[in-house]
Amino acid sequence: MSDAVPVPAADDSEADGAGPQGLPGYDPAAPAPLGVPRPPTGNAEVDAGLARLADADHLATDGHVQVYEDVHRGLRDALTALDARPGPPAPPRPHEHRS
Repeated sequence: MSDAVPVPAADDSEADGAGPQGLPGYDPAAPAPLGVPRPPTGNAEVDAGLARLADADHLATDGHVQVYEDVHRGLRDALTALDARPGPPAPPRPHEHRS
């Protein structure tokens, strides 16, 4: 029995410098957009944070953390601001004594 690992035959499209997609310079490990749609939420701060996620599409994975942390911080701030806004006045209690 042999311990040799079979080597697949070379693809002719890769021999000329083109990748398997037939595109010159194709690099499957290169950063590329995922194409995930980001529908608007109606909140300008949240929409700006979600749009910032597109910056990660063109970065190597070690650069994603900074973008994700920045977006997370912005979304957390937007939620905190919602909690700080005064809400509508509470309705009066039906049997509250006013004397």
